[in-house]
Amino acid sequence: MGDFDNREREEVYSKKVRAGKRTYFFDVKATRSNDYYVTITESKKRLEDGVFIKHKIFLYKEDFEKFAEGLKDTVDYIKDHQEVVEKRYEFSENSEVKADEDFSF
Repeated sequence: MGDFDNREREEVYSKKVRAGKRTYFFDVKATRSNDYYVTITESKKRLEDGVFIKHKIFLYKEDFEKFAEGLKDTVDYIKDHQEVVEKRYEFSENSEVKADEDFSF
């Protein structure tokens, strides 16, 4: 295995979404054969020691439709069975979170 196999794949696009105490990163990366895939990373700061904990999933283009369908069905189920109050978060210079307005998924 060469050095390339041990490095992160080339990042093509990145979208950062801050949501309360969590930050989500949606990154498009390219394989060696230039096929795109998505990594979704959840990052949350642990209060006890300030360490950022990250969870990552890889989503390949052949799975996009099924993944999106499953996510939509799951979110719709929750919305149909429980009240969901979603808030838009704004971050100030000193990292305080302020709830702004409701938004739909």
